[in-house]
Amino acid sequence: MRTFAIAASVAVLALSSLVGPASADPIIIKFSHVVATDTPKGKASEKFKELAEKYTGGKVKIEVYPNSTLYKDKEELEALQLGSVQMLAPSNSKFGPLGIREFEVFDLPYILPDLKTLRKVTEGPLGLRLLKLLDSKGITGLAYWDNGFKQMSANKKLVTPGDYQGVKFRIQSSRVLQAQFKTLGSLPQVMAFGEVYQALQTGVVDGQENTWSNIYTQKMHEVQKYITETNHGYIGYVVIVNKKFWDELPADIRDQLTKAMKEATDFNNTQSQKENNDALAEIKKSGKSEIIKLTPEQDEAMRKAMESVYKDAAGRIGQSLIDEFQKEAKSTTN
Repeated sequence: MRTFAIAASVAVLALSSLVGPASADPIIIKFSHVVATDTPKGKASEKFKELAEKYTGGKVKIEVYPNSTLYKDKEELEALQLGSVQMLAPSNSKFGPLGIREFEVFDLPYILPDLKTLRKVTEGPLGLRLLKLLDSKGITGLAYWDNGFKQMSANKKLVTPGDYQGVKFRIQSSRVLQAQFKTLGSLPQVMAFGEVYQALQTGVVDGQENTWSNIYTQKMHEVQKYITETNHGYIGYVVIVNKKFWDELPADIRDQLTKAMKEATDFNNTQSQKENNDALAEIKKSGKSEIIKLTPEQDEAMRKAMESVYKDAAGRIGQSLIDEFQKEAKSTTN
């Protein structure tokens, strides 16, 4: 019996030498974000997971954590810098507290008039230059993902600049957005995205600004009587990764992940426009919010009322960067 056991062990060892060592464990990438899975960013994150795992042949495993299930949005960037999470997709305005204030340019009202201008910026040398600013903070910027253009909502009609006086508005953490609402005489209040619905429902805040898809998926239209179609601002995200982690990946794995990210970015940006259009249609169908369209004169009055926000931001962002964005807008629309 002992002879048989030894022979069996020898056979196993011989087979192991033929097969080779056990395959290495996959590289884990934790991808955390703060929105629902049924939003453009949520779907694009899942698309990246699918493509990354496919292109690397399972050598990389992507764990997606939506809805702030892994980290709250205020904790995300610190967790990424410490290496506790490898990938995030924070909004552009989140980099200001790190000292990279240039990304606040995306928050300026009416700075990006349309998607064509946006693409020219984010897919061109100007967008790449902004991403490179993240290197000094231990972060690598991989891509820009759209959410879309913002609308204003409240429980009162917002038509003229004077209508905003005294309205409590939820905002993302951004000095530009704070200045925007203070300029209008509103009372801005920084609040996490996941807390907005309840705050609107209970009257902690009176209104908010967001894209159609965010308004619809978070059911904000159910607790807001009016939505004014302003397209005054842009919400976008920068997909980022811990720089040390990214640089230490094998070159072939990094190339495959870059390919997956490019395709996921194209998917997100196409999906974003479609879902905003679909969300607007669904909000109209629900009849729970009255949608207000501004006349050209009313739109011009809003733009004029916010001109001072540019002066306030120039000292932090840099007037030259604002000029570059405006130059891109002019060259696209002319």
